[in-house]
Amino acid sequence: MAATNQDTVEGFLERIRDAWDAGDASGYAAQFAEDASYVIFMGDVMLGRAAIERTHHEVFTRWQKGTRMAVRPIDVRMPDESTAVVTTVGGIGKGGRIDFDKFQTFTLHRHTGRWECVAFQNTKMSRRSKRAYRS
Repeated sequence: MAATNQDTVEGFLERIRDAWDAGDASGYAAQFAEDASYVIFMGDVMLGRAAIERTHHEVFTRWQKGTRMAVRPIDVRMPDESTAVVTTVGGIGKGGRIDFDKFQTFTLHRHTGRWECVAFQNTKMSRRSKRAYRS
């Protein structure tokens, strides 16, 4: 998707999903700000785009090789025109149907006409939430 002033939250999420599905660590990391923070459900943090790319190269070639991503926004809040806080449900898998098992919060900032993530938090869902957000 070309960067324009009409970039949407959905467009951002599509770029994230497409890069994940392609196993493209560089394309995935390119959706994050140079100084982004990225917290995963296990409690680890990556600081900066370079760390996100380096770690996701490992993710895509080892632990999650061949997986696809499912992601759906459940809440979008815009404190101002250049900031969006997006809560999503998501999951990673290899089959035809990917179950949602995580909540993610993306804090997006509009930079040169396109959304980029400045802070990301990924949290494992409770059993109750998994039932409520079946894909």
